[in-house]
Amino acid sequence: MEQSAAEQPSPPTPEQQERALEREIRRRTIVSFILFFLLGVAAVMGFRWLKGHPQDAGVQAPLRSVLNANEKIFDKTLSDGHLAKTYPVSAAATHVRVNGDVGMSPNFDPNTWKLRVIRAARDTLFLTLKDIQQLPKTEIVFDFKCIEGWSQVTHWAGVKFSDFVKQYHLDAQAAMKYVGLRTPDSAYYVGIDMPSALHPQTLLCYEMNGKPLPLNQGYPLRLIIPVKYGIKSIKRIGTMYFSDQRPPDYWFERGYDYFSGL
Repeated sequence: MEQSAAEQPSPPTPEQQERALEREIRRRTIVSFILFFLLGVAAVMGFRWLKGHPQDAGVQAPLRSVLNANEKIFDKTLSDGHLAKTYPVSAAATHVRVNGDVGMSPNFDPNTWKLRVIRAARDTLFLTLKDIQQLPKTEIVFDFKCIEGWSQVTHWAGVKFSDFVKQYHLDAQAAMKYVGLRTPDSAYYVGIDMPSALHPQTLLCYEMNGKPLPLNQGYPLRLIIPVKYGIKSIKRIGTMYFSDQRPPDYWFERGYDYFSGL
């Protein structure tokens, strides 16, 4: 049986609607404050838990485990077909930013510089810049990315690391997992996984914008490795060596990812 018009409930008045809205706002506010409080407690407890762990190469062990896991994942994505985007020379900056000055000792004498390539114990190859410049020159213009948050399209030239390996018969050394590089004063040093070092865009670089490298950009020789952040593009290379174990790495020891890939 249908209800009569008199028996049907009347719609809420504007005052009732306003009170209902106020109750809903109050309920949601209370829930939000409770969730905020619980999340805050969880964050504090998580921070204390994390700080209670010993450090591993500059960061707490659980964070280092995550970074190592990321490296294993992204290391599998690298191939010769994984190329950094390149640009025309006209797009390159004329005023190139410097990504750090560690290892740039002011008392460095470029006239006495030679690259020390340690092939094995008591077997070191010494090369001048002219020796390296005898190899085919390769140029690249790419977006250099720094961990400080800036990037800049820059123009570089030098010798492919893979060509360098072939020229100086370093096949046995290149079969190892890593190459280590350090500045003449040993203040800055990096470790590069061999697949990244042999990548077709990785250069032992001696020119910037068609001219010899400025001293503050690593003259006479630096690494340019577009598939990684700039922390791996070590300036003023003094020594090169090879290892199946991770070589020491300046920024890894300060809490950064060893692979540092893009």
